[in-house]
Amino acid sequence: MKPGLAKGTRDFTAVEVSRRRFIINTLQKNFELFGFQPLETPSFENLSTLTGKYGEEGDRLIFKILNSGDYTSKVNQEEWENKNHQKLISQISDKALRYDLTVPFARFVAMNHNQLTFPFKRYQIQPVWRADRPQKGRFREFYQCDADVVGSESLIQEVELIQLYLKSFADLKVPVTIHLNNRKVLSGLAEYAKITDQLIDFTVALDKLDKIGKEGVVKELLERGIAQESVDKLDFLFTQSDDALENLRQLKEKFTGNEVGLKGVEELEFVLTQSVNLGVDIRNLVFNITLARGLDYYTGAIFEVKADEVQMGSIGGGGRYDNLTEVFGVKNIPGIGISFGLDRIYLVMEELGLFPEEAASKVDYLFANFGGEETLEALKLIKQLREKGISAEIYPEAAKIGKQFTYAEKKGIRNLVFLGEEEIRNGNVTYKDLQAGEQKTVSVEEFLNNEK
Repeated sequence: MKPGLAKGTRDFTAVEVSRRRFIINTLQKNFELFGFQPLETPSFENLSTLTGKYGEEGDRLIFKILNSGDYTSKVNQEEWENKNHQKLISQISDKALRYDLTVPFARFVAMNHNQLTFPFKRYQIQPVWRADRPQKGRFREFYQCDADVVGSESLIQEVELIQLYLKSFADLKVPVTIHLNNRKVLSGLAEYAKITDQLIDFTVALDKLDKIGKEGVVKELLERGIAQESVDKLDFLFTQSDDALENLRQLKEKFTGNEVGLKGVEELEFVLTQSVNLGVDIRNLVFNITLARGLDYYTGAIFEVKADEVQMGSIGGGGRYDNLTEVFGVKNIPGIGISFGLDRIYLVMEELGLFPEEAASKVDYLFANFGGEETLEALKLIKQLREKGISAEIYPEAAKIGKQFTYAEKKGIRNLVFLGEEEIRNGNVTYKDLQAGEQKTVSVEEFLNNEK
């Protein structure tokens, strides 16, 4: 049987792993600069922990894990024969791979809140799994890089997270625009259009604007039972200007007497104004009134980051989720967090040619293998290089020198070292820079001292 990969998964070569590590190290450095501490949680959770937190569509994308052993032994036969999958799931599966890092984090906080110091700031860099349809930039297994703060309602957290986004992407040299909205604004829009009881239907459809366009969103709103009159009142959503603060001022007029909507506008004005006061170019911030992100647990600010020069979905996103720990029996722990999409950031950087040469992990020296005593002397010198933190290896067999040259070139090793009888007798080392084509013979002492 010919081997193959499961759809939506990938192998990573040495170059790809090194480049991914470059992104992760950049993010990790900035997370810690902003006061976040690392946390890791299990790759799978109780199914009950995850379900009901992401909305109807999100729940369908959770990878369930079959119970161990004879998982059919406790199945209701009638439901099995009728293929009632919704009822069967709870009978054959009680675990699932984590869908994101936020809900497991909320579970951790709920379990440990008596031992934590609030505000509690954590970052987490781990893989997540979603039973989604694979496409460019969308995988079934991918890494998320999250930073969250819980235990504070201060809008300064929103301002800080914008700073974290912009500094991190500046360090990666990826030009981005941050789109912002507020769940309270969306609730205000639902109240304005008299569809408060259909808020979830409204936000789920609205969140698809980038994918299906205005006509598609309108069609889905009507299919979800939202009246044509309400859809007409919301038509202005699709014709926003580029001036974020001006759009908010106009929205204020529509929200006269709309308490929740006005609160959302007020929060957005504060975040935008303070960010600009800190030197952020307002052109890097967009008030996107149609941004919903489709997750039920957001209660305030919503973020989405898009690369300016590459056609790609969001490469980061997040928001405020003040009620998330309540489902685990712990109230009054507000939270806000953002996520960096490692895999999409990689694709953007690759397309724009932004990876520095040092991001690729390469061996500095390959020692040619001449066999016998020369091999032992080469291994002794390699040991000394490694003690200095310099990568080196020896070709495993005493093969023809041409074969060893080819190995070095294909592996991207810059220097090929020759330690033959003559070099050993004279206490020298000969090495060739395969990129420059230059060959030198120096003393062993000089060779080691040049490589401090």
